[in-house]
Amino acid sequence: MSKPCTWCNTLRTVLSDTAQGLFLVTHSGLAMVGLGVAAFVLALWVKPDWLHASEERLFDWLRERQVLVSWLPENAAERATALNVQDLPPRQAAVATWLARKYRVAPEPVAALVAEAYVLAKKYKLEPHLILGVMAIESNFHPYIQSQAGAQGLMQVMTGIHAKRYEAYGGNLTAFDPITNMRVGVAVLWDAIKLKGGSVDDGLKFYLGGDAVFEDGGYVAKVRAEQARLDQVAAGVNVPLQ
Repeated sequence: MSKPCTWCNTLRTVLSDTAQGLFLVTHSGLAMVGLGVAAFVLALWVKPDWLHASEERLFDWLRERQVLVSWLPENAAERATALNVQDLPPRQAAVATWLARKYRVAPEPVAALVAEAYVLAKKYKLEPHLILGVMAIESNFHPYIQSQAGAQGLMQVMTGIHAKRYEAYGGNLTAFDPITNMRVGVAVLWDAIKLKGGSVDDGLKFYLGGDAVFEDGGYVAKVRAEQARLDQVAAGVNVPLQ
């Protein structure tokens, strides 16, 4: 008779115990996963707003990685050039409301422009209502207008001449983005004012047409008048629209 294989029996015992342990661990792990999923589903049922937030985070994660971009809706809210008027400080809200009524445009995009005007005013040490006055006279707050000379957008910037200024924003086509056009236009205006020794009126005239302009046709006076009206609106004065 052959002797029993002691090490074989030991190996079989070890393998059997290991397999049984793995089964118990896996079974317990799956049970825990199941319990976790059940708890998660129950929480979403009790708190539906959590489900909405989870969906938004999932969609954002997929968009960032360009997964299934062909059917995922684009979230354009982050780049929308509009604000709720009631979110502005009172003076700015009054200005935005008055401009929207006068120029017959939606108050939300005008609110964004007013807020940006105040930001740019601090950066360039200009009056915010001067900036808004230029836009009012140049384009009546219509961002897609173009002159025969090729001036484009809210502040009627000569895109061909100032193409390099648009490079940082993505190129010449951004001239029709209201905020971008505004930022470039204010930079051009500030350079014109500096060129004219700090004179705002002379800078405005240069902004209109460079050194070729000898008679501005009342342009500077119109901008200044609109600026004065906006100053009154911000101060709480009931200013007529006409």
